[in-house]
Amino acid sequence: MKKICVVGTGYVGLVTGVLFADLGNDVTCIEIDQRKLGILRSGKSPIYEPGLEELLRRNLDAGRIRFTDDYDAGVPNADFVFITVGTPMNDDGSADLKYVEAAARSVGRALRNPSVIIDKSTVPVGTGDWVTDLIKREAGDKPFAVVSNPEFLREGSAVTDFQRPDRIVLGSLDHEAAEKVAELHAPLQAPVHITDLRTAEMIKYASNAFLATRISFINEIASICEQLGADVKEVARGMGADKRIGPHFLDAGIGYGGSCFPKDVLALHHMAASAGCHPQLLQAVMDINRDTRMSFITKLENVLGDVRGKTIGVLGLAFKPNTDDMREAASVTIIETLTERGAQIRAYDPVAMEAAEKLLPDVLYCATPYDVAKSADALLIVTEWNEFKQLDFERLKRFMRRPIILDGRNIYDPAVIEAKGFTYRGVGRGVPRPARGSEVEITPEDLIEVYSAD
Repeated sequence: MKKICVVGTGYVGLVTGVLFADLGNDVTCIEIDQRKLGILRSGKSPIYEPGLEELLRRNLDAGRIRFTDDYDAGVPNADFVFITVGTPMNDDGSADLKYVEAAARSVGRALRNPSVIIDKSTVPVGTGDWVTDLIKREAGDKPFAVVSNPEFLREGSAVTDFQRPDRIVLGSLDHEAAEKVAELHAPLQAPVHITDLRTAEMIKYASNAFLATRISFINEIASICEQLGADVKEVARGMGADKRIGPHFLDAGIGYGGSCFPKDVLALHHMAASAGCHPQLLQAVMDINRDTRMSFITKLENVLGDVRGKTIGVLGLAFKPNTDDMREAASVTIIETLTERGAQIRAYDPVAMEAAEKLLPDVLYCATPYDVAKSADALLIVTEWNEFKQLDFERLKRFMRRPIILDGRNIYDPAVIEAKGFTYRGVGRGVPRPARGSEVEITPEDLIEVYSAD
């Protein structure tokens, strides 16, 4: 059993603290927000994450985890101190490190015994060196080491991701300290990659940027498919069968959101530009993600006409299923734009409506998907919750003013929905091809002329 202190009980910190406690360690979590502190001490999770609250209660009852706002109650006797505070975006896209700085200084002041400080927050390359200096100024000659241990938890499956990680990435200038952190993670039986501080920090940004790039790539392909009459679902299936490509993150839709991809791609872009690089691919990834949401709205207007005075139903508000996280959710952009254009919005989400109300106060929140459909001129699928995949479409159609469905996540078969009497539009599929004779014919001679010109 190791003594662990976790600074910050946001998404990463709470999952980290609870799951290390569940492995039999003694964990103290530091949280300065008194409201959140009270919630945690009562055994409730302030975030929605499947399985997390049950684990929290179990480990609280067993006495393996506790919550405090006092650094001196957790840091002095800890073998390992995790810094898991937030790193929100500044206006210029850079990461705001004020919470990291405050945590590092507080940890340094509270240090008494040798400890390994583990930076788990997503931070710009070079932050580990800065954190080391900050702690050293406060701790004086007290021995410590800093290790970068970026997290790769997916919201909605964080418990499983912690218990069965693809890899553990550790970066440090102190190899012995990195080995100690590797030993702490040994029960997880995952491959361990030990490198230097800056490389570990870069692995996190590069990983998220690459996944975001795949999403934007398939959304670009979806736009082309719509114009040429191809089905992006089948295109993605054919691409994914290639072992060099694989099937993951090739689901066309209305773009990525959440607390990681938007922030991390923008932060990496800012770091690259500040270093004199020209991150044109990262810029394109962000542009496509923005344009995908706006093109979804244009698609609605093409089918429905002017949305002013129309009632639009929205199914799904969270940025992805199995979470209540509204950060950078596509629903926010879509609803705000439609509201500005005069539409009335009715919406439903299984878990995110309380969080959504704070951001979108002008929406009528409904108890069921069928309530959303009442008198709706169109129904938008924005988050791919499983319960939306088995709706009673005959019932929906009876409630709706016009039977129009825009599927922003491609969860339905266009032929099936159209056979039920709906006008259906997905992303990169289900769009009628031009009438015979109106399409542009490309002949072999055309291609020869193009290649000859090159």
